[in-house]
Amino acid sequence: MMRRLLFVVLLVFAGTASAADNLRPFVVGSMAQIQKELSGKPFVMFLWSLSCTYCPTELEMFGKFKQQHPELNLVLIATDTPEDKPEIDSHLAGYGLSAIESNWVFAEEMPERLRFEIDRRWYGEVPRTYFYDQTHERLVKTGLVGEAFVKEWLALVSAPSAKK
Repeated sequence: MMRRLLFVVLLVFAGTASAADNLRPFVVGSMAQIQKELSGKPFVMFLWSLSCTYCPTELEMFGKFKQQHPELNLVLIATDTPEDKPEIDSHLAGYGLSAIESNWVFAEEMPERLRFEIDRRWYGEVPRTYFYDQTHERLVKTGLVGEAFVKEWLALVSAPSAKK
């Protein structure tokens, strides 16, 4: 408990961390913070875990997609623990995602509280992807999504009629 609290405190006060070391603690209130930071903007929120069989496929796809579409607002949330930070950082770096400003890791003793904050109907299965439009109406996908779907969604929310 004390180690986790110390990690959270260090992350909060480490504002000068490098881009490769920007894993933020996801705690109660973080979802509201994400929505506030991205107010009026569409974004994709991807929930993943080191133990997930299919998550590397999606992380690789999002890494390539983000390079091709830098305008995509991408939020990555590892459902692991702060103690897994070195391995999480390594995975993100391997897929070219360590520079994403919105990288998070679950940092509460009771992950159920965080899952409930994200989605009352989510019980922890990953990969899970949320597609938020400009008004933050969301579309939820569990399992593999694939690049074709992401391209279609991005074209839809980027269309002039979607920006009203």
